[in-house]
Amino acid sequence: MKPVLNRRVAVTGIGVVSPAGIGVKEFWDGLSRPAAAANVRRLSGFDPRRWMSHKVARTADLATQMAVAAADEALADAGLLTGEIEPTVTVLDAERAAVSLGTGIGGVSTLESQAAVLAAQGERKVSPHTVPMTMPNAGAAALSIRYGFQGSASVITTACAAGTDAIAAGARLIASGAADLVLAGGSDSSLTPVCVAGFTNMRALSRSGISRPFDVDRDGLAASEAAGILVLEPLELALGRGASIYLTIDGTASTADAYHVTAPAPNGAGAERCMRMAIEDAGYAPRDITHINAHGTSTALNDAAEAHAIRRVFGASRPLVTSIKGATGHSFGSAGAVEAVAVALTMAHELIPPTLGLSTQDPALDIDVPREPTPWTPGPVLSNSFGFGGHNGSLVFSPVA
Repeated sequence: MKPVLNRRVAVTGIGVVSPAGIGVKEFWDGLSRPAAAANVRRLSGFDPRRWMSHKVARTADLATQMAVAAADEALADAGLLTGEIEPTVTVLDAERAAVSLGTGIGGVSTLESQAAVLAAQGERKVSPHTVPMTMPNAGAAALSIRYGFQGSASVITTACAAGTDAIAAGARLIASGAADLVLAGGSDSSLTPVCVAGFTNMRALSRSGISRPFDVDRDGLAASEAAGILVLEPLELALGRGASIYLTIDGTASTADAYHVTAPAPNGAGAERCMRMAIEDAGYAPRDITHINAHGTSTALNDAAEAHAIRRVFGASRPLVTSIKGATGHSFGSAGAVEAVAVALTMAHELIPPTLGLSTQDPALDIDVPREPTPWTPGPVLSNSFGFGGHNGSLVFSPVA
């Protein structure tokens, strides 16, 4: 079949696993529910055996387990999934169904736990499943195998921009005609003793345990684990099968600061360029953007760089800016995907979630940040993700006209 180029990309299903809530309903409620102070936020009440057999769960890292749970919810939401432990997906052509997943370090929790087994008990006690559980592509492989998707199954590891970049890559597969169905998003669980100690010693974690993006007293991030998955389809095919559509993905961009391994480029120059490129790719001008889902990590340098970049891009138009990391914490490679789910729900509920934890906005950051749920008429939304290594990713979402 000859590909149809420049197809509009629709999001027809969403799924999420997060400390703010497991499943879309609990997650949406959690975005407006104050979170307990903790600079490390783990899942509570997550049992992978709801989605897979005990045997399969034992041989899958938590990052893979979360990806499966979020993907099952997204496909069911899109009306494409039946069954649970052994699900069946309705697709027209398995060879044109793909996976595009982002992650930070893959199955690092498995690697670290098995390194401890090796040190304490010797090499004969190390699990033979260590390598396939640890490899960063494990989540994408698991989704491809679970649903029988025979198109590309790729993984992007651009640090905290990975989830956003993976959605962008999936959208390009749909737009270019290379696929007719894509599971796109991210899953990340790197809250291991070594990783947490590393973040602590680099002074990235909040000393107060409060994630408060853009606050004058922000003192670091709250590390978390999460997965967010979107179902992407060509708009015309989605409409043809009568699917409900949350929004469309109309613009994507990815840039590199080429500056520093952890610090953002001065004044957010790379972020600014990325935002401008995504808006231009969507065919919009900055004044058309009505809301920004910010990266907003609650760290001094990153919040300042993003806010300054937003001011330069948007000038007097001043769209409302929110960061959900006050509720979710920062889930690194999956953060952009979890935030894309939040944008879909923001569209559906016509309500911008608050930036939890924000008490006194930093006067040096001249942007409009709501502290309460804010009614909103859906319009184009910009979603940002910026990662270690200088990776920048931006997406533009639009309501279906």
